[in-house]
Amino acid sequence: MREEETIQEDCLKLEGKNAVLEALKSGKTLNRLYVQQHAQAGGKDPDHHIAQILREAKKNGTVVNFVSKERLDEMSDTGRHQGVIAFAAAGSYADVQDILAAAREKKEAPFVIVLDDIEDPHNLGAIIRTAECAGAHGVIIPKRRASGLTGVVSKASAGAISLVPVARVTNLVRTIEELKKEGLWFVCADMDGTPMYDLDLKGPIGLVIGNEGKGVSRLVKEQCDYVASIPMKGKVGSLNASVAAGVLAYEIVRQRGL
Repeated sequence: MREEETIQEDCLKLEGKNAVLEALKSGKTLNRLYVQQHAQAGGKDPDHHIAQILREAKKNGTVVNFVSKERLDEMSDTGRHQGVIAFAAAGSYADVQDILAAAREKKEAPFVIVLDDIEDPHNLGAIIRTAECAGAHGVIIPKRRASGLTGVVSKASAGAISLVPVARVTNLVRTIEELKKEGLWFVCADMDGTPMYDLDLKGPIGLVIGNEGKGVSRLVKEQCDYVASIPMKGKVGSLNASVAAGVLAYEIVRQRGL
């Protein structure tokens, strides 16, 4: 499945150089930015407006995807994309430090949910809703290969998207390493792990939930201190990602006594 096919229709779609450039200059968060191949500075016929867009995108940490004119034509609603289309987030993103600050403000040990490439916006929205209900201080998602904050996510979160800080990071492994320095321990969900009831999940903790199909990636899993499994009594071998997040989040709640 192409990346743009995972972006929900109710995201704000921006077409054309001026619209995209103004959005970037204003600091608006863009989930995805698509630029026509060979239009960037340094190509055969450099386009200075595109070059300016790329500079602003780099400054804002926006993911850029270089694609063919044919793909942009397919994505375009107006037929006048001018070699650039962007999808703006339905919600605003926080910084990882904002999440830690939220914990300090409440005088609580940090409780963070880290999502390793959750692609389904309904799952992301449901997990954000669970995070709010369970008292998590924030959610961390990656910039690439994952759902961002779309209108569908907002609806699935039942309003929690405006209550829970969601940070979007370039590198999950590095982010986990940095949070470990802040005193957090990390537990990831995996059917081959230790039963969650046998783990000490109190204190500063990060709960890692993996991709719907592939689970937690190897590099992220290697950074985790614990691997937790959820007892399964039926014939189906695994739970939906958002359900697994809810089960483990509330085991953390139970142990923390919140």
